[in-house]
Amino acid sequence: MEEWVVIGGGQSGLAAAHAVKAAGGRPVVLEAGGRPTGSWAGYYDSLALFSPARYCSLPGLAFGGDPDRYPTRDEVVDYLARYAEHLDVDIRTGHRVEEVVPADGGFEVVLADRTLRARRVIAATGGFGAPHRPALRGLDAFTGSVVHAAEYRDPAPYRDQRVVVVGAGNSAVQIAVELAGTARVTLASRKPVRFSPQRPAGRDLHWWLTVTGVDAAPIGRWLPARFSTPVLDTGVYASALAAGRPDRRPVFTELDATTVTWADGAREQVDAIILATGYRPGLSYLESTAALGPDGYPRHRAGLSRTHRGLGYVGLEWQRTLSSATLRGVGRDARYVVRRLR
Repeated sequence: MEEWVVIGGGQSGLAAAHAVKAAGGRPVVLEAGGRPTGSWAGYYDSLALFSPARYCSLPGLAFGGDPDRYPTRDEVVDYLARYAEHLDVDIRTGHRVEEVVPADGGFEVVLADRTLRARRVIAATGGFGAPHRPALRGLDAFTGSVVHAAEYRDPAPYRDQRVVVVGAGNSAVQIAVELAGTARVTLASRKPVRFSPQRPAGRDLHWWLTVTGVDAAPIGRWLPARFSTPVLDTGVYASALAAGRPDRRPVFTELDATTVTWADGAREQVDAIILATGYRPGLSYLESTAALGPDGYPRHRAGLSRTHRGLGYVGLEWQRTLSSATLRGVGRDARYVVRRLR
């Protein structure tokens, strides 16, 4: 029987493995993909972090380079690959977990071709494993292109098209502004976009969050359901929306084969819809247990399962702190969960 099995080899799983190793354990990390870099390689090409590199390190290995730059997607992928090598633990890529079954004294972790027994399991597939597609009226009947932001890569396929980006978060705004350079774009959201300055009083917001202690404060369980943060902005995004590139409207009321109907009753033809509507935890391997609630979210407190002894989570959004699902914050949660599981 393995003492520790960590499911997921992205930033959450690597942080969990580091915490287990630091506590004297020998983790087995199971990663479904071909590299221990999680979801990062699948994000859109122009993605840049909203936190400076100095705040993008996992425990034990600095991100490196100019600490004040905002790293790109590819830099994060390269960093995670370096981190996995530096970590020097048993990471098994191409190992997709199909089911976790409670068993006497632990769990059975079921893969396609084998079953592992584990005394403790850390579900570290994070809070962004399953793209969320909302039930928008008529979406299934729309004959144009419909993709989730997880599938969007670059503006080239949308040149000169009429595009609607649905959402109001960082990714929705970033994608809509990028597309507006080559397409006619509307950002559609249920509520107006909320902006927060990237550098209040001349310092990056993450500096303020760190020096005040807010970033690491264990306030996750007191945050309201579906809590969301404003879009961080140096002024570029707010200016683009103010100039109508893209324009912002309340989300449409209906779709048919080629047409959207806006809240004011106006109708127009649309070529493509991009759903920047967030993610849900990718925890399908726990569906046969009582570990998940009816909404698919785990029943936990600060990352510790409320239904199964020996089961923990790392990387859930707002799991313990504002930074639980980030490179800078996931290590703190991993240490906490490992300490409590021991």
